[in-house]
Amino acid sequence: MNQLQNNYQKNLSLLVVEDNQEDYVALTRIMRKLDFQYPIYHCEDGDEALDFLFQTGEYSDPEIAPRPTIILIDLNLPGTDGREVIKVIKNNQQLKKIPVVVFSTSSNPQDIHICYQQGANSYMQKPVNIKDLSKNIEIFLFYWFQAVILPYS
Repeated sequence: MNQLQNNYQKNLSLLVVEDNQEDYVALTRIMRKLDFQYPIYHCEDGDEALDFLFQTGEYSDPEIAPRPTIILIDLNLPGTDGREVIKVIKNNQQLKKIPVVVFSTSSNPQDIHICYQQGANSYMQKPVNIKDLSKNIEIFLFYWFQAVILPYS
C-alpha cells in the first residue's frame, strides 16, 4: 500500500442513519466484535442526516460532522425518509460520490427499484436473526472497507 492509500485508509468513516436504537446498538456491537476500527457517526432521522452531511444546524462544525466515506441508511425514517435522503445526496455535486448502502427490513421490489433509481449503490435487507445479521455486516465491512477502492475526498 502506498503512502497516499495508507493516509486515505486512516480517514475512512461510516455514517449510520437508523431511527431504531436497538438496531443501531446491535449493528455497532457486531462491528466492534469484527474489529471495525473506523469512526461511526449516527443520525436518527433523515433531517438530522442531511444536517450532518451539509454541516448545518448542530453539525455546522466540520470537526463534529466530517464527510463520511460511506453511508448506511434505513428507508423508513421519521421526517425526511431514506428515499428522499438518497435523492438529495445523489443530486448534490459534493456528496454524490459517497456510496450509499440501504439497510432496510423492506424486501418490497418497489422500494428496491426506487432506491437504485435514486442512486443507491447497494441494497441490503436486514435479517431478523443475529447470526445472519452478523454475517451480512461482516460482508458489508469487508466489501466497502477492504475490497473496494473508494474515491478520495
